[in-house]
Amino acid sequence: MVANLPNALTWLRILLIPLFVAVFYLPDGVVPTHLINIIATGIFALASVTDWLDGWLARRLNQTSAFGAFLDPVADKLMVAAALLVLVDLDRAGIAASLIIIGREIAISALREWMAKEGRSSSVAVSFIGKLKTTAQMLSILLLLFHDAIFGLDCQWLGRWLLDIAAFLTLWSMLHYLRMAWLAMKGQPAS
Repeated sequence: MVANLPNALTWLRILLIPLFVAVFYLPDGVVPTHLINIIATGIFALASVTDWLDGWLARRLNQTSAFGAFLDPVADKLMVAAALLVLVDLDRAGIAASLIIIGREIAISALREWMAKEGRSSSVAVSFIGKLKTTAQMLSILLLLFHDAIFGLDCQWLGRWLLDIAAFLTLWSMLHYLRMAWLAMKGQPAS
C-alpha cells in the first residue's frame, strides 16, 4: 500500500461511510430530523469532494499508484451503495432505480477487472455517458439526502426524477461498456 495524500483521502471517504449511515439511525429525538438531513448531506458532499480531490492530487503531485487506482472506485461504489440503501430504507429513493445503479456498478467493476487482466482496460475507460450518469446520480443523492425544500424547490421530487434519469443513464452506459468490451475481445475497433 502506498501512503500518500490521495490515498489518505480515499481512506477518509471509506471511513466516512459508517458515520454517514449512523447519522440516520441515531435514537429518536437526539438530533432533529432536519439537522440529520443536513449532516448526512454534508458528509456525502465531503465524500464527493474528496473523490474529485484525491484524483486531482494524485495526478498533480504525480502520486498515482496501482493501489490508489484500485481503492478509489471501491470507495466510490461503497459510498453510493450505502447512500442508496439508506435512502431506500427511508422511502426516499425507488428500489428499482437503486438496484439498477448498484447492480451496474458491480457488473462494470467486474468487467473492468476482467478487461484489465486481458490487457484491454482502455476499452472500458470512463466515457462521457458514464460521467453524465455519475453527475445525475450524485445530484439526485444529495437532493434526496437533504430532503427538505430549498427556496420552494421540492428536493424529494427533483431527487427522485434525477435518480430515475441516472438509472436510465446507468443502463445506457452499461450497454456502452459491454459493447466496447465485446468489440475489444473480438479485436474490432470501437466506432
